Amino acid sequence: MKVTGDWLTHPGTVAVCAAIEGAGFQSLFVGGCVRDALLDRPVGDIDIATDARPEQVIDLATSAGLRAIPTGIDHGTITVVANGLPHEITTFRADLETDGRHARVGFSDDVATDAARRDFTMNALYATPRGDVVDPLGGLPDLLARRLRFVGDAAQRIGEDYLRILRFFRFFAWYGDVDQGMDADALAAIAEHGQGLDGLSRERIGSEMRKLLGAPDPSFAVAAMRQTGVLAHVLPGADDKALGILVHLEGSMPADPIRRLAILGGTEPVSVLRLSKSEARDLTILRDAMGAMMSPGETGYRLKSRAVDALVLRAALFEQPLDAGDVAAAKAGADQKFPLRAAHLMPRYTGAELGEKLKQAEAQWIASGFRMDVADLLTWLDR
Repeated sequence: MKVTGDWLTHPGTVAVCAAIEGAGFQSLFVGGCVRDALLDRPVGDIDIATDARPEQVIDLATSAGLRAIPTGIDHGTITVVANGLPHEITTFRADLETDGRHARVGFSDDVATDAARRDFTMNALYATPRGDVVDPLGGLPDLLARRLRFVGDAAQRIGEDYLRILRFFRFFAWYGDVDQGMDADALAAIAEHGQGLDGLSRERIGSEMRKLLGAPDPSFAVAAMRQTGVLAHVLPGADDKALGILVHLEGSMPADPIRRLAILGGTEPVSVLRLSKSEARDLTILRDAMGAMMSPGETGYRLKSRAVDALVLRAALFEQPLDAGDVAAAKAGADQKFPLRAAHLMPRYTGAELGEKLKQAEAQWIASGFRMDVADLLTWLDR
């Protein structure tokens, strides 16, 4: 079987592979680029595995006029930029020692050894620069069947890096077949070793959760996380009962991890998942709006671009259909601008009284359906 695509024939990629193979070393695409190409999905990052050592990769790239950056040299990874395109090139590796969070690696000359240390069989697929698939572990049938399996013993793979528990659910959400269900051995190992997640950094967990919740439909995977006890480890207090409803109501809306995180709830998600300031702000806005008694128009006026998110969250929470009229009203409300300014009320009102009058007028303006103009509002205030 072969992989194809513009990424394979990109001049920069061809130059990188030629520099490595021209010196007698192997150059094999690996992981996501191979997996996604085989599934006819867009290819993002380009990862290359080789038997050349990191210092040799640097020398070969430099001699070919390419830029080599030692981004992860201790773990065997060099980023080579060619024609503006970055390529992560990693020497074949074997794990010498693991502690559930980090691994001490040794280099290898054997692609099968490199494949054996990877997480899932569908990620242990390689391809030559000509596109020929190299499958040391028989992962191709799993990929084509959308069957997610750990490489070798699931408990051993998890014990090497507990983040693989979350990666299992994330990859299932993106690539697994819900009708087939999840691998029983994997779920048993996950349920037994879930406490290992408690020792991972919040940043790593937050990153995986964002990727998981960004899948087209993560509800099946998140339900399995709850059933195995994983959800309680990574997001204490979360409840996924409305997540599937939310995904259904979203329709063609772009997948948004923060919107979906809002429906899950949970205790202190901002700190638990190390959300950025903007993510934390949006999450707070949406969680507050879910329980607010605001009309669709006011929701649009106050929340702007997040208004429809708030409406679909409310609908999911109360298990109701999303009203098209409410969506239209929210979008119309988002375009409104309060016409009254402080200058209109000064010097008659000042200080706290001025602020209170503006607040009262704004509420009346919203209640009027945004129809009142400055004259109407001044008359109303003088009533």
